[in-house]
Parts: sequence; structure tokens; C-alpha cells
Amino acid sequence: MTRASAPKPRQPNGASTIYLGKDGRWHGRVTVGVKDDGTPDRRHVGRKTRAEVTKAVRELERQRDKGTVRKAGQSWTLETWLTHWVENIAAAHVSENTIDGYRVAVNHHLIPGLGAHRLEKLEPEHLERFYKKMQNSGSAAGTAHQVHRTVRTALNEAVRRAHLTVNPATIAKAPRLEEEEVEPYTVEEVQRLLAEAAKHRNTARWVIALALGLRQGEVLGMQWDDVDFDLGVIRVRRGRLRPRYKHGCGDRCGRKPGFCPQKINTRRETKNAKSRAGQRPIGAPDELLQLLRQQKEEQARERALARDLWTEKGYVFTSPIGEPLNPNTDYHKWKELLKAAGVRDARLHDARHTAATVLLILGVSDAVVDAIMGWEPGKSARMRRRYQHLTSRVLKDTAAKVGGLLWGTEQAAGSAAPDVGQSPVPAELVVHVAHLGERCVPFLYRENADEVVARWSEDWPDHPAEVEEWDRWRWEHQGSGGASAIRDRVPERAVVFHARALFLPGGERAATGVPEQWSVPAWDFETDRYADRTSAWRTARRPGTGQEVEAQVRGTDKDAVEVAFAEACAQAVDRARHPGKYGDTDDW
Repeated sequence: MTRASAPKPRQPNGASTIYLGKDGRWHGRVTVGVKDDGTPDRRHVGRKTRAEVTKAVRELERQRDKGTVRKAGQSWTLETWLTHWVENIAAAHVSENTIDGYRVAVNHHLIPGLGAHRLEKLEPEHLERFYKKMQNSGSAAGTAHQVHRTVRTALNEAVRRAHLTVNPATIAKAPRLEEEEVEPYTVEEVQRLLAEAAKHRNTARWVIALALGLRQGEVLGMQWDDVDFDLGVIRVRRGRLRPRYKHGCGDRCGRKPGFCPQKINTRRETKNAKSRAGQRPIGAPDELLQLLRQQKEEQARERALARDLWTEKGYVFTSPIGEPLNPNTDYHKWKELLKAAGVRDARLHDARHTAATVLLILGVSDAVVDAIMGWEPGKSARMRRRYQHLTSRVLKDTAAKVGGLLWGTEQAAGSAAPDVGQSPVPAELVVHVAHLGERCVPFLYRENADEVVARWSEDWPDHPAEVEEWDRWRWEHQGSGGASAIRDRVPERAVVFHARALFLPGGERAATGVPEQWSVPAWDFETDRYADRTSAWRTARRPGTGQEVEAQVRGTDKDAVEVAFAEACAQAVDRARHPGKYGDTDDW
């Protein structure tokens, strides 16, 4: 055998090869990985010249080394991928409202406009021209922006699964979104709305929106278990979902499903708040709590009237037969309320902006505003722990400020004064203000103020106590509770018994250096010490201490408090020894 005819050395397994085929074209083969069945994933490229195929082979090798080679298998178009993504991937992992938005963006915009593109051939310019075409055809910038966010999310998943190497939607310029300027209602406009709402069914529904800023779904999803009249707290836990109907007549009525006489709701009524900030306690003004009590009484009358037509589901705001309110019907009721009150038109969500502005006017701290409004202050454990402690005195203080501002006596010129929670005390009368330490309590009659001051001085001899005469205007502008806080009788007084113990992780009781049991006299205006129940107890893992568990009891019956204290200590010991049983492990 001559040197010229010696065979070429064999290429190692997996090496790229370039050769001239019998078809006259140059071919290259590159191993980029392993297929699902374990065989080598060998990719082929073909070009007219050796130089061209060499360049293509080197590019494929570069992508292989960077890990950006597109996954072998189905050749996706944008239509097939979006359809697969929205129905088989997104639908199982997002909420009902979110998937509805995705389906509209995919089926009504993206597939008709861009669906024929091969997935790997889609360019950022295709998307940018499509967004412009949407807006030229009359779509709002917000709609185009929603479409952009949807396709970006869908293609991110394609990149994650190696069906695509680069997401063109992250490169494309999103449609410019003009920030809509929202003008919140003034205090005078809010008072006019409150006065008009008092004439309508479900009065408290609108008061909650304007005074506390709850979202529409949060108000309509509220149940009576979420309202604690003793503590004066509303707990936001869930939101009302928009119903989605299907025909119950077999599609024979010729109407849309929502108008079918036998329509069937295919969606659950509520969903739990998805974030920790969304699940929150809110202090309710006394005037609002009174409205909620009236709401409960009115609902009982409607239940008796409806008899067997009533469906009991526990909602605070219902239809006349007990069903939860439809968000669409609720929206139209809001529009009717605005018109009847003679207030400028605005979205229902603008009531939420108004409530946030009221909190700003009152000088409420940013952290408290974030918690009341349900805004996520951040992901840090420190901020979450701060949120969890808002069920204490700060909620009552904020509630008193909101009530004092919105139910005060100052009215817009020509507007009707709201009669909800207002005191019948004439404006020209003198208010007798009892100064009890740092607390001010107003009385209509001097003898009542003197009696409270005398008994307070006996209970707390080291604290100053005196009576001062103010005119009504001064109290309502410099006091802390408005006209509704002026008392025409001596408030109730009780002795409240307290007990407290601290336990280490093993269940051993810790020495705290403070009394284990004590009692204090408390008036009904002292919300930080007052309790009208014979006993109430709780256990809690102390924030910032690691693993210590605290047992706390208080009540007006000493024997009942002692029995409850034994129960609380037993649970605290168990909680200290088994934190996972009580969901405490994430708090360490």
C-alpha cells in the first residue's frame, strides 16, 4: 500500500464531521448532546460550499458549548406553543382571573396576529410592529401592554424548556403605558356619598370601600366570621371571583350563557388572598361597626322573608336570597350611588385611592398604610413580622382617626349631613373634657366628668386627672374622636385579670422577672386594657426571640382566668416542644 492510498485516521466518537455528499452539497454533523432515549443527539447542516458548512458547524458547536442549542423534537409555531402553554402549563398554576386574561391575549390577539410564525424565527421587530398595529386598530395601550406581558411569559417558559434559545419579547420594546392620573374624592365628597349610601341597601358595603379602601373582591367575599365586633377588627382573607356560566338548557335558549334562564356557574365563588399582605386585619371605626350590626339585623329580616328561598353561605353582603353579590351588579350600583349623591363619575377602584389619601391626610405611617391597604411592603422577614403585629393598639388608633375625620360635623356647602354615628349634641354647648393621664374623654354633663376623674384618681393616684371645659368646635378639631365620642353618661368600669407565662423550647417555664398574674381597673374607653369577656387566652411565638412561646390570658372573671391560664400553659408547652405542629418553624 502506497502512502497516497493510506486511509485517513478515524475521528473520535462525538466529533463533528464535514463531508461532500453524493448530491454535490457539503454536509456537517455535530453531536450536541443526548436524546431522551439515550442515543447521541446529532444535528445536521447542509450548504453549497465547504466554507459555508464549516461556518455553520462552528456556530452549532459554539451554541452547544454555551448550552443554547434548541431542543430537538416538535417544530413549534407561535400558535401551537401559545395554545399548549395557556391550556396545559399556565392554566394549572395561575388563578382563574389570570388565566382569563392570558386566554384573551392569546386567542383574540396573539394567534390571529402572529400565530403563523415559527417559534425560533420570531423576531423582536415582529412583536413591535404587531403592538403598533393593535394600537392603530383602536386597542388601548394597556391592552397592548397586557399582550406583551403575556407573550413574554409564554416565551420565557419556551426558553426554560429549551424550545427557544432567546426570548424576543424580552428584547422588544413594550408599548408605552401612560400612567392614568387618579383624582381621589375630597372629604366633603366622601361625606356626601356616605349620606346617600345610608338610604340604600347594603349601606356598609360602600362605607368599607371609602373608609378602609378594600378592593371590590375583598368586600364582596367578606363573611361574618371575618368581623370581630369585640376587637373592632375586620380580617381580610378572601376575594370574590367573577362568575363564569355555562348553559343549563343544553344551549337551546339561543342566548349567551350568562343570560340563560337555567345558567350554571362553573367557577368557585371566592379564592383566598394569595399574599401575606393580602391576608390582613384592619381596625374598623365604631361608626362602621354599628353599620355592620345594622346590616346583620337587616339580613336576618331578609332571611325570614325569603324563607326556603334563602341560601345561607355566611356572606356579609348578599342578594335578597342570600347569594353573594355579582361584581358586575355591584359596579352598576356604585354608578347609581355616584349619580344619586351628585358626585362626579369615577371608577369603583377610585374609592380605594380615596381611602389611601385619607390615611395620608391623617399622617398614618407608611408601614401601617401598607398593611391596611394590603400592599406587600417587601419580602424580608422583618417586614412580615411587623405586619403581623398590627392587630394591637395601632389598629384602634387608626380606626378612631378614620372615624373622626369621615364622620365629623364639617360638611361641604349645600350638602346633606350624614346621620350615621353623629352625636345629637348641639354645636353651641360646652364639652367637659376629662384629662386622665394622657387620655382625653369628653362628656356632655359636668357631673359625669367629675365622677370619672374622682374614680380614676383612686385607681391611679400617681397620674394627673382634671376636668376642663372646651367648646364643641375645639373638641372636634383638637380632640381625638369627633362628635360621636362625646358621652352623655358615666362609662362602664371593670376589673380585668391578667396572667402571663413564657416557655423555652423544651417546655421549661422561663423566669421573666415580672408578675405572673395581676389585675387592673379598666374603663370601656381604655381599649388597650378593657375586656368584656369572662376569659380569653392565646399562645404565640415571640417575634425576634427565636423559639420562646408565650401564654397570655385576660378576662373579667378571676376563676375563669385561672382555668384558662392552665389551658393556655398546656398548649404553650406543647407548642414549644413541637413548633412544626403549629406552623411556627418558618418564624425562627
